[in-house]
Amino acid sequence: MTWCGEAIDRRAFLKAAGIGFTAALAPDSLYALERADAVYASGFRAPDGSFGIATVSERGEIIDRVALPARAHGMAFSAAIGRAVAFARRPGTFAMVFDPSRQVEPIVITAPEGRHFYGHGHFSPDGTVLYASENDFDGNRGMIGLYDGRDAFRRIGEFDAHGIGTHDMTVSDDGTLLVIANGGIETHPDFGRTKLNVDRMEPSLVMLDAKSGGLIQKHKMPASLSQLSTRHLDITENGRIWFACQWEGARNETPPLAGWFSKGEDIALLSLPEETTARLANYVGAIAINRRENIVGLTSPIGGASVTLDAKTGLVLNEEIVREAAGVAAAAHGIAVSSYDGHFSESHSDVAWDQHIIRIK
Repeated sequence: MTWCGEAIDRRAFLKAAGIGFTAALAPDSLYALERADAVYASGFRAPDGSFGIATVSERGEIIDRVALPARAHGMAFSAAIGRAVAFARRPGTFAMVFDPSRQVEPIVITAPEGRHFYGHGHFSPDGTVLYASENDFDGNRGMIGLYDGRDAFRRIGEFDAHGIGTHDMTVSDDGTLLVIANGGIETHPDFGRTKLNVDRMEPSLVMLDAKSGGLIQKHKMPASLSQLSTRHLDITENGRIWFACQWEGARNETPPLAGWFSKGEDIALLSLPEETTARLANYVGAIAINRRENIVGLTSPIGGASVTLDAKTGLVLNEEIVREAAGVAAAAHGIAVSSYDGHFSESHSDVAWDQHIIRIK
C-alpha cells in the first residue's frame, strides 16, 4: 500500500488542520500529533463492536477517530487534496472519503447496483480521480470504478480489470498506469465471503492505461501456481511493482509468496529462505515499501510475523514475531506494523486494528 504523492509534513498537516481541529483534541492527542514524525490512518473495531478510522502516530498514540457504518479494509490518501478514503471490507458497498483534519464533512460513496467494493483503491497523483477495485458479481469480472474528486466523488465511469477477484490496485507516480492485483477468486454477495472457485482460480497481475483503461500487459500465474492469489501491491521509486500473495492450495506446499515486475517485463517470483516462508504461513496480508530506505515490509497475521526485505535484491533483512500482524507502512525509519490485537509500533490500545494502514504525514 502506497500513498498518492508524498505524505504531508508535520507543519503542513497542522496548518491544514487549523485551530478548530487542534483545539478539539484532547491534550494527550494534541501532544502526540505535535511530536509525531509520522502519522497514519487505519480502520479499527472498538471494544463496543463499533467501527471507525483512527489517525495514529508512529508510536501508536491515537490522535483522532472518525466513525464508520461498518468494517473497513484498505485505505488511500491524496496529499494533493488532503483527503483519505476508507473502503468497506468485501462485499461491502460503501466507501467514505474524509478529511483527516476535519475541515470538511465526510462523503459516503455507494457502489452502483450489481457492484460491491473489494476493499482497495487509489487516487490519481493530482487527486482528481479516485480509482476503486470493484466486483461485477453477476458478470463475474473485476472492475475499476472511477470517481470524480472535483465533483463530490461522483461516479464517472469504470474500466475492465481483465480478471476476477480484483483486490488491491495502485497508480504509477506519473499517473499514466493503473496496476491491479486480480486475486483470481470468484465471490458473490449471496454467499458472503465464500470462495467459489478455489479449484479453478485465475490469479493475474494487470497494467492498464489510466486514461483509456486499455490493457497494456497481463501476467497470469503459472499453471502450477494457479491457486496463488495475487492480493496486494506497492511501487518503488524506480517503478518496480512488488506484489504479495496468499496460497489457497494444499497446506503442505510452500509456494513463493511475493515477487516483482515492471512495465514491459515479466514477473519474477521471489525465493525466500525456507524458515521465512514457513514463518509467513502461506499468507501475506499486507505489503509496503519504504522508498527512502528502499525496503519492503510484509506481514502475516496467520504466521504472526513481520518480514523486511531489500527492495532491490529481495534479500531478507529482518524478521520479527508480531502476533496477529496486520497493517504495514513506511515509517520515518524502517517499517511500521500494526496488529489485530491492538498493537501499533511500541504501543497498545483498546482497539483492534484492521488489516491495512496508510501513512498520511
